Amino acid sequence: QVQLVESGGGLVQAGGSLRLSCAASGRALSYYIMAWFRQAPGKEQEFVAAITESGQSTYYADSVKGRFTISRDNAESTLTLQMNSLKSNDTAVYCCAAGQHAYWLVSYFSTAAMYNYWGQGTQVTVSS
Repeated sequence: QVQLVESGGGLVQAGGSLRLSCAASGRALSYYIMAWFRQAPGKEQEFVAAITESGQSTYYADSVKGRFTISRDNAESTLTLQMNSLKSNDTAVYCCAAGQHAYWLVSYFSTAAMYNYWGQGTQVTVSS
């Protein structure tokens, strides 16, 4: 098992930047595909970004491509989401997630049900 704790959320003006972190404990992070999801008030949960175990491949939602960067440091057991050029519609609770399966189709990376472990989330608010 792995336990996940997010940090780094806050209030930022539109156009600004934030860096979210997800600290993992328990089983080594290198076993897991990692991802960020978000949920805005009154909306369904939405995939943001995912990264493979080694960090070699990354996947992004079209809405954040070119603005957000997902990365990981397995030695430090940390997942990071660098968010630049933030917009008001990026306002949401951001959660990190870890998943482990024998194989992953590309479509799996953006599917919340494929992730076994979740953090509690950190609030990001972007003011316009």
